[in-house]
Amino acid sequence: MPNENIYVGSDASLVLSVEQDDSSSEGSLASDLISEFDLSTVVGRLHKVQIRVEQDLRPYHELGNRYASDLRPGMIRVSGTSERAHINGALLSLMLGDGAQSAAARGSFAQPSFNMVINLNSPAREKITNKLVVFGVKFESWDFTAPEDDFVMESVTFKALRIAVEEEEGGGDEGE
Repeated sequence: MPNENIYVGSDASLVLSVEQDDSSSEGSLASDLISEFDLSTVVGRLHKVQIRVEQDLRPYHELGNRYASDLRPGMIRVSGTSERAHINGALLSLMLGDGAQSAAARGSFAQPSFNMVINLNSPAREKITNKLVVFGVKFESWDFTAPEDDFVMESVTFKALRIAVEEEEGGGDEGE
């Protein structure tokens, strides 16, 4: 039975992970940073998380027809943004890798690649969890804002390889 829960932002938690078989320099660098900043449990103080999936659709027009007779799917792009009210270097390090160190990195350096997992769980239906998994995430830009009379925020934009939706239902005798 498909999940029909309605969620609010406070029902969500976001964690970062690296696939276990990712032994690339990008994956191991991300794994080290995720462990160092303890981002495998919950990335705290997030605000305005947005994930966007875009697909090119190409209409096919037959000669003499004004309306398309077919829509063909094309390239798919996964991207997004997030803001965070906490500055500790984690997000900038996940963007720049060794380039975020105070000592200048020489030559080229690997950019970390990781997964974002967003868990949605309603307190009214604790046994059902919806999960968005964004694979192969790399941060594209990082911004820092220190307004005079509001919260200090950092924000990132990212691109990813793909996205999946999973639904998990816990055990129990509910509905029997």
